Amino acid sequence: MSQHTPMMQQYLKIKEQYTDAFLFFRLGDFYEMFFEDAINASTILEITLTSRDSASKTRIPMCGIPYHSATGYIETLIRKGHKVAICEQMEDPRSVKGIVKREVVKVITPGTLTEGKTIDVEANHFIGAIDHIGNQRYALAYLDVGTGEGKVEMIEGSERTLLAEIESLNMKEIVVGEQLHVVLQEMFESREILLSIESSEKQTIGQDTYIHLPESLQEACRKLQSYVMRMQKMMFDHIRPFIYIEKDAKLSIDANSMRNLELVQTIRTGKKEGTLFWVLDETVTAMGARKMRMWIHQPLAQRQAIEDRLETVSNLIDEFFLREELVEELQDVYDLERLAGRISMGSASARDLAQLRNSLTHVPKMKQLLKESQRPMLEKYADQMDPCEETFQLLADAIAENPPLTSKDGGLIKDGYNDKLDQLRDASRNGKQWLAELEQKERQATGIKTLKIGYNRIFGYYIEITKSNVHLADLTRYERKQTLANAERYITTELKEKEELILNAEADSLTLEIDLFQAIRERVKKDVKRIQQLASVISELDVLHSFAKVSEKNQYVRPVFHDGRAVDIQNGRHPVVEKMMNHSLYIPNSCTLASTSNMLLITGPNMSGKSTYMRQVALTVVMAQIGCFVPCEKAELPITDQIFTRIGAADDVASGQSTFMMEMMESQYAIAHASSRSLLLFDEIGRGTSTYDGMALAQAMMEHIHEEIGANTLFSTHYHELTKLEDVLVRLLNVHVAAKEQNGKVVFLHKVLPGAADRSYGIHVAELAGLPSDLVERARNLLARFEEESISSDSSTVSEQLALFEPSTEATMSTEQQRLLEEIQSVDLFNMTPMQTMQKIAEWKERISSEMKG
Repeated sequence: MSQHTPMMQQYLKIKEQYTDAFLFFRLGDFYEMFFEDAINASTILEITLTSRDSASKTRIPMCGIPYHSATGYIETLIRKGHKVAICEQMEDPRSVKGIVKREVVKVITPGTLTEGKTIDVEANHFIGAIDHIGNQRYALAYLDVGTGEGKVEMIEGSERTLLAEIESLNMKEIVVGEQLHVVLQEMFESREILLSIESSEKQTIGQDTYIHLPESLQEACRKLQSYVMRMQKMMFDHIRPFIYIEKDAKLSIDANSMRNLELVQTIRTGKKEGTLFWVLDETVTAMGARKMRMWIHQPLAQRQAIEDRLETVSNLIDEFFLREELVEELQDVYDLERLAGRISMGSASARDLAQLRNSLTHVPKMKQLLKESQRPMLEKYADQMDPCEETFQLLADAIAENPPLTSKDGGLIKDGYNDKLDQLRDASRNGKQWLAELEQKERQATGIKTLKIGYNRIFGYYIEITKSNVHLADLTRYERKQTLANAERYITTELKEKEELILNAEADSLTLEIDLFQAIRERVKKDVKRIQQLASVISELDVLHSFAKVSEKNQYVRPVFHDGRAVDIQNGRHPVVEKMMNHSLYIPNSCTLASTSNMLLITGPNMSGKSTYMRQVALTVVMAQIGCFVPCEKAELPITDQIFTRIGAADDVASGQSTFMMEMMESQYAIAHASSRSLLLFDEIGRGTSTYDGMALAQAMMEHIHEEIGANTLFSTHYHELTKLEDVLVRLLNVHVAAKEQNGKVVFLHKVLPGAADRSYGIHVAELAGLPSDLVERARNLLARFEEESISSDSSTVSEQLALFEPSTEATMSTEQQRLLEEIQSVDLFNMTPMQTMQKIAEWKERISSEMKG
């Protein structure tokens, strides 16, 4: 290290403490990076890599970014899964001889980023921590640093079960101890989840946020809180007591099921539009939208809590005018949770405090509206609503109506709040008036109409005269201060004396104003907990108002819960599909799962609506258990503990798993974790492998669920042979999605009816998908021939599944025919690119041509 300059030695010493982060080293107006940091950052950030001299012959790689535009670069590095250590100058370089003192003031990580364009204000941004308790039991704590909201739960099962919960909450960073880091590193890194290590040293700082929890859960919370405070280099007042989410308190939905049901993000675009969240979200505050999203992630599983929400929604539907007045107040309330976080972390601006003040203005009216409703559930919210009068009055008296974003030019504090500040402002304002009068006087004295008085930070105040008018100036009074290309700048004795008075008043005013603002912010900081409690009440009320508005508009009904296991949904609708199409055109479908028939085997053509029907049932359950009315004419439901889905096909590129392997892994996960109180949705199990394999696996799964689990189950299949299981499995019922053939075309009726489907209409679907007409015609001819051969083969039973894909015909076909037909049956056109589709069709045509010639 001795071969480096003192400044580089300082850099290297600091870097030794932050080897896992990019070190943003402040040099003047830039953050500089050196060595490996510079090489890697220049590639990721697409900035120029340069170098600087060193005492040795080797030049030091370096790159830099302006400090005022660092936020975007930091976000890019965080989005790529990196950490950034911010190292600032702790002294004014102008007042220091030698090396300026520098320190890392905070480390920004994927889980602790609280500001920026990549932060979705409608979603929590959780960082998690895991503590292995033993015997496949883990404590999982998670915290939103921006809002201070923390939760903890016990996860029972394998590391994969743990990962499923973490993915469902979209966490990007997990804190663990060293031993667990070794065990989990490969699995988590393949999912682009950053694992960070925190020591197991016991500490008592901040334990009031988790001391109330069972002892087995406390270490995860301690580890998480310790790590966050170590990264941010400060204590936090806004971290609320961790909430223990007991297993029986919520309806569990793993990440795969959440994705398949498109609860908060669509599968194809990852966007909100087209999801259940999109349908239900009529919230008017950011914290309301965030709370709704979390409710959808974690529906309730305790009947009384659900009924309380439903009763409030019912009250708000009945009280239309109250609801409208409430919305008028709510829509002017800012994000109190994040404002409280910024106040606690000392980063709140005067504009943030103005937003808090403006939000508090609306609380008394909301409280009054709810209190006067004379409805117990609404009165409960009124009682919990704290107007924070002292904080409001302080901000109303002190903070300017429209303060600037930054404090560098003042304007933060109202006139009349502080006598000394008023005096300094008067001196500054009077000085500026005096300058305007001096400018007018000098114009008259010299006859120079373009003469002006200006100011810059280097030369102070000056009189500027264009060179063409310099001969008119009284140079006995004017002292030259600066020469420009087209003008001369002067100072007079009178202006010099006044300059000192004005600048001192402005500087003293700004200093005092910043001191006053910081004192006000510290005073407000004492009420952070009260502000957070108010935010919780308002956000919950906003969600329930949204449920009421959507339920009334879409004619949803209140679900009725019972203690049994039966499901009775009459004329249900898929809420997203219904919103996307004309409501009057939507074809509703009922679903009845009785104790004697809680397993439906669904058959019918592809594209007829089997998957939509299955999702519709699951979404109805989710909506009911978050406390919303549901899209049907009647719903009588049990409390469901878990929802598992196996819908759609997608390779898991990250872990190198094929479509069929993913299908089996997801099926295994559901079967291993489901209980008799769960809801299972299995769509086309076995289609990713050969006909016999797929059918055998599908039947075995149905038998296992029926005999060993007993969960409410919807199971769709293209294996019509399985419909005979209705005679064997006593709780299995066949239903089908109806279709008819009209003028040689298939017409989907989108109606679920009792019994099995009579045929598949697979060739019609192929035609709809745009396969070439000659290929489709050839398939029809082959179908007719295969059906003839199947009938003449003296088979004792004729399958209801389209004979083209029937196992009993395999012996009459060549191996190539069998392979080709299985491919046509199993190909997923909607998950192929146009180029892949064209290539596949060309391959089929060539193989058909070869087979015909053969």
